Amino acid sequence: MSPILWVVVCIAVLVIGFVLGVVYRKKVGEAEISGAEEEAKRIINDAIKSAESKKREALVEAKEEIHKNRTEYEREEKTRRAELQKQERRLQQKEETIDRKTDALDRKTESLNQKLANVEAQQNEIRTIKKTQQEMLEKISGYTIEEAKTYLIESLEAEVTHEKAAKLKEIEAQYKDEADTRAREIIATAIQRCAADHASEVTVSVVALPNDEMKGRIIGREGRNIRAIETLTGCDLIIDDTPEAITVSSFDPVRREIARLALEKLIQDGRIHPARIEEMVAKAQKEVNATIKAEGERAVFETNIHGLNPEIIKLLGRMKYRTSYGQNVLQHSIEVSHISGLIAAELDADVATAKRAGLLHDLGKAIDHEVEGSHVTIGVNVARKYKESEEVIHAIEAHHGDVEPHTIVACIVQAADTISAARPGARRENIENYVKRLEKLEEVTKSFPGIGSCYAIQAGREIRVMVKPEEVSEDQMVLLARDIAKKIEDELTYPGQIKVHVLRETKAVDYAK
Repeated sequence: MSPILWVVVCIAVLVIGFVLGVVYRKKVGEAEISGAEEEAKRIINDAIKSAESKKREALVEAKEEIHKNRTEYEREEKTRRAELQKQERRLQQKEETIDRKTDALDRKTESLNQKLANVEAQQNEIRTIKKTQQEMLEKISGYTIEEAKTYLIESLEAEVTHEKAAKLKEIEAQYKDEADTRAREIIATAIQRCAADHASEVTVSVVALPNDEMKGRIIGREGRNIRAIETLTGCDLIIDDTPEAITVSSFDPVRREIARLALEKLIQDGRIHPARIEEMVAKAQKEVNATIKAEGERAVFETNIHGLNPEIIKLLGRMKYRTSYGQNVLQHSIEVSHISGLIAAELDADVATAKRAGLLHDLGKAIDHEVEGSHVTIGVNVARKYKESEEVIHAIEAHHGDVEPHTIVACIVQAADTISAARPGARRENIENYVKRLEKLEEVTKSFPGIGSCYAIQAGREIRVMVKPEEVSEDQMVLLARDIAKKIEDELTYPGQIKVHVLRETKAVDYAK
């Protein structure tokens, strides 16, 4: 067979196979489509049957639910109808009860009206009888009602006025006697329960020496040590023939105490020269300040007073070194506080306020040589500055009668101050006058410009003045001394003569490093 024929045969076979394949596929597809249509019809029929079945079930359930709800509604309706019937019966019963009560009230009202009518008739009858009796009494007595009233009142007034006056005099005399007796008892009790001792202050202190050789060391070469002590302390050192003792003289007890402590420290230390003296005086001043604070706290503790300002406590401590007519002012204030408390307790007054006012009544005396004005005015200003109560301030202001006391506490403090000052042995007036004269001497001297400090010494026979070297020259010192002496002569009264001693000192300090 030729190749061409072979190729033709192969192509013919392929064409025939392709045609046969296409025909077979068509028949198979038609058969599958026919099966799918039948299956779809079957599924649709099943779905229709299932839907109809569910529809019937839903209808049945809805009918059952409707029947159930209808049954519950009918039962609830029956219950409500029964409750309404009960309420109707109850309301009906209440209406019947109200009707019965209304009938009873009407009967009572009718009975009461009848009784009121009877009472009014009786009152009219009583008024008629009373009027008849009054007319009969007027005929018998010859007085009308108003005239009889006037006559009786006038008679009673005359009798009562006399008896009232006699009774008032009797009561007044009785209460006066009782008040005098009671006042004497209270004052006597207060004095007996507060018998404080008062040591009269003097103007000199004595410092003991280990030996007489120490006097020379205190005087120093050409008197430089004793001059330094007197200049720094403002006190006068008296070194006489008294064995193993030096007398420190000053009217100011604070200065005298500082000088005494400084001397004791110098004697104990043994090194006595101007620089050491200055150091010991500074230490003594610190000790005295500490003592002042301690004494103020002691006074507060002893009188059991709380809430005082710390500055007031310091001022109280300063009164330890202040005297009034020879009486220690701090001890006097403590005594007045105790007496005020005792009197207030007897009179049922405020004990705490009375004791507080008694302790603070002489507060101004702590700084009366530094501040202008009387100690009463100074005390009032200090108390007001540190927020004391108005009752305490008024008691301070009224304790010497500068203003009229209008509280019981002010009267109590005034009486307690008089009791403390007037009892036997409490005061000596001559020392007070002496101290006032020396204070006035220092005050007159300080009035000049350029003065640093000044001290009255030698019992007031000498005034020692330290001037500021940058303000007062050597030439001005002579004129200043003369002016001071002239002013003292014009303004003061004093025995003998007063020496005016003006000092001008220039210091230069440096340190070797």
